[in-house]
Amino acid sequence: MPTYDYECKECGYTFEKFQSMTEDSLTTCPECHKETLRRLIGGGMGIIFKGSGFYVNDAKGKSSTSGSAKKTEGAGS
Repeated sequence: MPTYDYECKECGYTFEKFQSMTEDSLTTCPECHKETLRRLIGGGMGIIFKGSGFYVNDAKGKSSTSGSAKKTEGAGS
């Protein structure tokens, strides 16, 4: 479940709310109790990489290392 940012257009109060994506947006400000609340467009969270293949040492295989060594030797000859 994502966290949404809200801001009241009337009093300027901002807060975050942890709610389901299918849940309706909030409309009533918890501070001034007016129906002037709007959901802000956020940048979201950073990308989370899970699993193997995302680290520098995972990306390099033996075949790519030996292949680049062969190219270097051939270029120098």
